[in-house]
Amino acid sequence: MAKPQFLKCHECGNEQAYEPLKPTVCTRCQSGWVDANYDYPRFKREILRGLPGRIFNLWRYHEVLPIESPSNLDLDITAGGTPMRIPRRYLSEYYQYSTLFIKDERYGPTSSFKDRQAAVSVVAMKEAGVQEAVIASTGNAAVAYAAACARAGIKLWVFMTSLVPSEKLREVALFGAEVVKVSGTYDQAKQIAAEFAKRRDLLLDRGARSLAARESMKTIAYEIVEQLGWQAPDWYIQSVSGGLGPLGVYHGFEELYQMGLIDKIPSLAVIQAEGCSPMVTAFKQGMRTAEPITPKTRIAILSTGDPGTAYSYLWDLIKKYGGTMEAVEDNEAFSTMRNLAKTEGLAVEPAASVAFAGLEKMLFARTIKEGEVVVINCTGHTFPVEKHVLGDQWGVDIRVDESAMPIQDGLHAALEILDEKTRTVLIIDDNPDDAHLIRRFLEARKLYRVYHANNARKGLEQARELLPGLIVLDLTMPGMDGFSVIEELKSDRRTEQIPVIVVSAKDITIADRERLNGNIQALYQKGSLPPREFVDKVVKVIENKPSEKLKGDS
Repeated sequence: MAKPQFLKCHECGNEQAYEPLKPTVCTRCQSGWVDANYDYPRFKREILRGLPGRIFNLWRYHEVLPIESPSNLDLDITAGGTPMRIPRRYLSEYYQYSTLFIKDERYGPTSSFKDRQAAVSVVAMKEAGVQEAVIASTGNAAVAYAAACARAGIKLWVFMTSLVPSEKLREVALFGAEVVKVSGTYDQAKQIAAEFAKRRDLLLDRGARSLAARESMKTIAYEIVEQLGWQAPDWYIQSVSGGLGPLGVYHGFEELYQMGLIDKIPSLAVIQAEGCSPMVTAFKQGMRTAEPITPKTRIAILSTGDPGTAYSYLWDLIKKYGGTMEAVEDNEAFSTMRNLAKTEGLAVEPAASVAFAGLEKMLFARTIKEGEVVVINCTGHTFPVEKHVLGDQWGVDIRVDESAMPIQDGLHAALEILDEKTRTVLIIDDNPDDAHLIRRFLEARKLYRVYHANNARKGLEQARELLPGLIVLDLTMPGMDGFSVIEELKSDRRTEQIPVIVVSAKDITIADRERLNGNIQALYQKGSLPPREFVDKVVKVIENKPSEKLKGDS
């Protein structure tokens, strides 16, 4: 593995040092399109040798990925190595077209090409020592990151709009991520996620502006070329929301061309849903800049209303290598989705069927000529996660007043609501009656998400997974007592700063108090305060307000 030797600005040619996890912005002209450069002669020699002994996944091309050494991390976070399918009946019956290849990204860990992005990004996070991260997503990236972060032991906050299907929201929660559902647009969700990350000093994954995310996508190009016998196709087609995918894919095609491994770079077709197609609108008008819009599509995964500079870079690629942008109506996509299932046994989500519907539109218009080799990105699945597994505490809702959103007050108000709702309490107590009583009083306030572990080992696992705002710990439990739990919490940098309130049914000795001193927020003797008063004290601790000491405090 080798990190980039340097970064080079696509617009002004400036070269600068690579900094892991930093937004890729040119230090000279402030362009957001900065490409990584590696030791290509060395990598080409390995390709010419046939990449011996390498498994067919994205790490097969590790010399051109911004990772020091994922093999040393023992994470086994991987993606890629997906098959190329040749459809037998789809299109051939209707258009007499036979040179279509489907790059089937549904074979990733969470069934989308975003698994590549998550794999490289999360390994980069782990190498940098990141413990907690934030991402905004329209769906698939959230699921992929949640799965990869679960594998890596990184706590993930995911911000998604309420337009995202509930099944996909639940799937993110199933992997242990903290789900924040925003009742606004995706662009608003991104803004709130950025402010949330800034407030808490957490890493924000920036999608197309993240080098690890963008570089991961070029492995699609490498696989396509290798699977076609080291030949480039004539066309590459993909449906887009923000545009990260094809930006990364085309960096891969360019690298292969520069190394002399392919003799051309394919034309690019970008397909959008009609109800959210700012790129297509600008492209048809001959404009390099796209105007933001309010999405009006039922295909939520493709609902990025403001593509920003990503569109400008895609415009440049099409002008350089040829191609087009097209939009299809939701109903066209749904019809194509059914046709794919009936003719190929291929179940894809609506976002992927948008690409296929766009292909049909291009064939009808004869934009694609007979005999041209086309590769289409097929990603996403149609099956919902089992909702009964998660119970009713799998996410947090916050509502954005769209009329107030342009005003900073509206954003701050939404974030303050989020701060209130994301206060999590973990109770570690083998007495279910005591735990239930505390939980009931806390949840009655409608501000707290309360979890219960009925033994010390399970409590430590949940503490490391949830990173709660407060732990209420029973001191006397069988097997492993509260003292040992505190020692383990304080020895782990992920949990050392979590405040702990200790409760005990037995008398606390002077030696016990000395052992606890400095390691806990407060000590409470069971029975010395009514439960409701105890909960009031707990709330004050959570809110970091000055409070009188609990009865029995040391």
